[in-house]
Amino acid sequence: MKKEFAVIGLGRFGGSICRALAEEGMEVMAIDSNEDRVNEFARIASHAVVGDTTDESVIKGLGIRNFDHVIVAIGDNIQASILTTLILKELGVNKITVKAQNDYHEKVLRKIGADHVVHPERDMGKRIAHSIVSNNVLDYLELSDEHSIVEIVANEKLAGHSIIDLDIRAKYGINIVAIKRKNEIIVSPQANEKIQYDDILIVIGADVDINRFEKKVMS
Repeated sequence: MKKEFAVIGLGRFGGSICRALAEEGMEVMAIDSNEDRVNEFARIASHAVVGDTTDESVIKGLGIRNFDHVIVAIGDNIQASILTTLILKELGVNKITVKAQNDYHEKVLRKIGADHVVHPERDMGKRIAHSIVSNNVLDYLELSDEHSIVEIVANEKLAGHSIIDLDIRAKYGINIVAIKRKNEIIVSPQANEKIQYDDILIVIGADVDINRFEKKVMS
């Protein structure tokens, strides 16, 4: 089943996450108090809503408690960000990621129960969206607009098979450049290297090919 996300705040940061999630085929509700921004995302998101998320009745009315993950990407209004996060937490939202303006803001967000706090100047929206969509991806680094390096946790489908058996390069056009296994790092692993359950595969390739590999092998 598709995961359902809500993105609150459609500025540059929230907008980039909303677009990336939509491109991943996820169900996304886009929410902002600014009607023009909401109209901009009406064709991108599954649902686009004008609303003040500091009002508990508004959040309840949107049914946000039922979403798998809510991203609070409110701009410069720290008070609105904190109050929205607090309401979401009290309503029992499963997972909450919040954009922080500074270290003090982050401390407050963590104290009130935010599951994940991000700083836009340190994290790219696309990278964050990718990591929250996939349970197997630990890290995601863009090399260019179309190519990335990702760390993927090996599941049961991969465990026990050698790299040559899986034929990942021929089938998906991606390369395993290293394997992290507990305290060991195997750089440029041999074709006959057998992948073990919970190995961390460091994979390089085009984004479309990495996504194809994740969907077919890792899901």
